[in-house]
Amino acid sequence: HKHLVQALRKAPQTAAVGFRQTVQKLAIVVELLLGDIPERAIFRQAPLRKALAPYFQLTQAVRLGNLQRFGEVLENFGPQFRTDHTFTLILRLRQNVIKTAIRSIGLSYSRISPKDIARKLGLDSAEDAEFIVAKAIRDGVIEATLDPEKG
Repeated sequence: HKHLVQALRKAPQTAAVGFRQTVQKLAIVVELLLGDIPERAIFRQAPLRKALAPYFQLTQAVRLGNLQRFGEVLENFGPQFRTDHTFTLILRLRQNVIKTAIRSIGLSYSRISPKDIARKLGLDSAEDAEFIVAKAIRDGVIEATLDPEKG
């Protein structure tokens, strides 16, 4: 990430727009993978606005922890991400989206069943939700306890 930021700083501000777009796309994805949310000002720069629009949508989905929107962004902009060679990195962001969603659920509810978590996250089963929550607890994403008897 440090090297990408350095490349952006050293690049000419008016010329080399294609280079700046490419580096900025990578920098956004790397920043999201690191768990940070890029500043909105990045997406508002006139020469970058159109090229970064899919990445803005992606950032919004990650920031909100919205798995459904994340899936829609992948579906709508998948070919663009493949062309940019960022698709495989973006697929890894799914875990960050889930962590953000789990964190917001943890803040909103003092007690919630795995079945309800699965429904909120759009997962197939309560067991999947229970596994994800257990991992989030282990990773320190949330402070919680699981009660297997009561579900």
